[in-house]
Amino acid sequence: MSSSQPSSSPSAPIAESPDGAGAAPAALTSRAPHVPADRLVAEMVPPPRFQGARFDTYLPDPKQPSQTEAVTVLGAFAAGIGGASAVGGRRRWFAKKPAAPKGPRGVYLDGGYGVGKTHLLASLWHATDAPPERKAFGTFVELTNLVGALGFQETVRTLGGHRLLCIDEFELDDPGDTVLVSSLLSRLVESGVALAATSNTLPGKLGEGRFAAADFLREIQGLSAHFRPLRIDGEDYRHRGLPEAPAPYDNETVTRTAYHTPGASLDDFPSLLTHLSKVHPSRYGAMCDGIRAVCLTDVQAVPDQSTALRLVVLADRLYDREVPVVTSGKAFDELFSDEMLRGGYRKKYFRAISRLTALARDAGPLVTGA
Repeated sequence: MSSSQPSSSPSAPIAESPDGAGAAPAALTSRAPHVPADRLVAEMVPPPRFQGARFDTYLPDPKQPSQTEAVTVLGAFAAGIGGASAVGGRRRWFAKKPAAPKGPRGVYLDGGYGVGKTHLLASLWHATDAPPERKAFGTFVELTNLVGALGFQETVRTLGGHRLLCIDEFELDDPGDTVLVSSLLSRLVESGVALAATSNTLPGKLGEGRFAAADFLREIQGLSAHFRPLRIDGEDYRHRGLPEAPAPYDNETVTRTAYHTPGASLDDFPSLLTHLSKVHPSRYGAMCDGIRAVCLTDVQAVPDQSTALRLVVLADRLYDREVPVVTSGKAFDELFSDEMLRGGYRKKYFRAISRLTALARDAGPLVTGA
């Protein structure tokens, strides 16, 4: 597998290092990695947080029968994914054309943040009886970036021999990318690839719920018959019965934690937001390679929607990689304005707040041990 090398550039000034501190921490603002195409393909697997995800490790809320139903439906879907009709991504010249599969060839998971959609999607990937190179898992952003890196036809050839493609956080906010991926999925279904996706709804338009499935199916017009919408209700499991996240620390505490935590990064939050605008969101995961904790000083409310959406992607990649976050400044529930939290992207923002809060809670032992 190819590796990416972060570029070097000066990072924003940070509070002075504490006395007796260890080696200077890394800075995310000094990283702008190039991600080779072969790495994009090889890394289309569930992220570290979900490597151990299985249907039997999903804990349904007993008050939400739709969660238990989702496990049953997805288990049957995994069992029903048939054998491949291609070898090494290429169809045999004289192979008998496989019979058309019975029932939907895709499932669409619709629900609020924190109900375990990604856990279920990763569980489906693990439960499908196919070698890792014959099934793919990635976010919508990662899939569009793959098309950009390989080209449309080569992406069809690369993924066309797969048994399953799982798409997390399917986007509906970029019509161009949505049409591109819709065309790609049409070609993959023709090749016999089973599909699964989680929702990324725009609840500000028509309200969360049935709209997500209806809008998704409308965007991929010709694929509507191949998908079974599966609604998953419930509350955010990340905070079910857990204590509140710690309040932000002072700059000195954040800096001391960064210097005393091997593999930590230390950045000034406004400078990090500026840096994110210079790196494609598909590279944010590579930007976090080797980072064991993220320490941020002077956290402020994000100034505009474009910046906020980039921060959401970074929060997702940190959460996927289980990277704890230590901050000073504003609390995470003050990151986004009331207008943003009422708008069409509010589901993304609430998910980011939820995930960052969980990562802040994870960081507690790092702070006390520094």
